Amino acid sequence: MEEAKEAKEAKVEGKKPIQAKASWRELSVNNIKSLARVADKIHPDLPESDEIFAERVRLFPEGCLGLLEGKGDELCGYVISHPIRRLQPPALNSPLGEIASDADQYYIHDLAILPKLRGRGLAQECINKLFAIAKRYPTTCLISVYGTEQFWSSFGFVPVQTDDVLEKKLLDYGDDAAYLERKNEEYQRQATTDAGPV
Repeated sequence: MEEAKEAKEAKVEGKKPIQAKASWRELSVNNIKSLARVADKIHPDLPESDEIFAERVRLFPEGCLGLLEGKGDELCGYVISHPIRRLQPPALNSPLGEIASDADQYYIHDLAILPKLRGRGLAQECINKLFAIAKRYPTTCLISVYGTEQFWSSFGFVPVQTDDVLEKKLLDYGDDAAYLERKNEEYQRQATTDAGPV
């Protein structure tokens, strides 16, 4: 209420309205309806059920974050991520069942931000949070959609060779879907340190 009043006063005085601070917070299953509304706006051609989102949040909450602006509880963005076995991301809208005990790769399933909050560095902030988790694994992967391959390449993601099973999964993500990976530098440094002098 106070933020709305300040914005109205700023408009009357000819000042730029104050933007509410947006921040990333761990999701709970209580956020799923709000998350689904964002997903429907950003990914209308890639639908996933509320149950799938809820399962991811339950299985790996530290990799599932919601973007909230100000003091409201309506999401303006979200990210879903979790460990997988290398080159084995789940098919679109399919349950995981569990996080594999031998998972050896970190997977960013989806990062979505409503247009009104883009350009504020919030994607970069979120990706940095994910990389802090991902450093436990040798690589991080994702499936790039809607022509975002160049965006992801700025974070070190590159195309890698895939097998027929993965290629079939990619078909559900659209014609321009591309499987990308990056090496996690922190993991590589730790592996080198653990190995001792060469």
